[in-house]
Amino acid sequence: MDGKTVRMNRILRSGKAVIVPMDHGVSEGPIAGIIDMNRAVSLVERGGASAVLVHKGIIRSLKTPPSCGMIMHISAGTKYAEDKNKKVIVSCVDQAVRLGADALSVHVNIGGSASEPDMMEELGKIADDCDATGMPLLVMAYARGKNVTSSPLEIAHAARVAGELGADIVKCPYTGDIKSMKLVVDSCPVPVVIAGGPKCEDDIDVLRMVDDAMTAGAIGISLGRNIFQHETPDLMTAALRSLIVDGVSVEDASEILKENLIGPVLSMHRAEIEALR
Repeated sequence: MDGKTVRMNRILRSGKAVIVPMDHGVSEGPIAGIIDMNRAVSLVERGGASAVLVHKGIIRSLKTPPSCGMIMHISAGTKYAEDKNKKVIVSCVDQAVRLGADALSVHVNIGGSASEPDMMEELGKIADDCDATGMPLLVMAYARGKNVTSSPLEIAHAARVAGELGADIVKCPYTGDIKSMKLVVDSCPVPVVIAGGPKCEDDIDVLRMVDDAMTAGAIGISLGRNIFQHETPDLMTAALRSLIVDGVSVEDASEILKENLIGPVLSMHRAEIEALR
């Protein structure tokens, strides 16, 4: 037993991940679902998230510490940047320790950005710092750039890079089918969680995607918009947790979304969103 193992158990449930990233405020701005971060975190926490993933300023601003795990993201870049695939490091492992985070997260894009070597170098250094302090490291690894198309083989390559350079968990997109996703999982030396991508209109599609990823060997999810922009983020979190941690069927998980028993619905703050446009 060591510090990394103890902290890893705080962001997982029975070895499975129900992680809700809410770092989008930096890259996208105050989008629907994460305008009121205290409420957003409270809802997914109530639904059974194993961890939330946020930037350091959000950790400081929360009124109460969440009962689930807390992952501090230290990569940043906005949608307005000339090179949208470039992510810069905006904090460090020591700050994550000071703020009480249970794990660290960085984002790396592989595939043609001029900043790719810098991101890989930074990842290697951060992984070493995480090992030295016993801090788990989640790496968001994407095949993005002028030289890639985000094919399954390219997704597998990006995941492999993250695993070889020191990640403890790798986050990557779902490839679209079980067979190719299994290649990603089998060829990555550390556990894999899938990203959610754009908001889906049909809940059952999200549940089936996650179920297929679990069949392929993933340990869970790191889904943002498909949870925090859902009409009932708490129920969506609960449905996904039941599928991932409890192993229920897609059909049984979907029934949770019909119950509406967990708590209040997250307001989308439509008036506030319109005022920001």
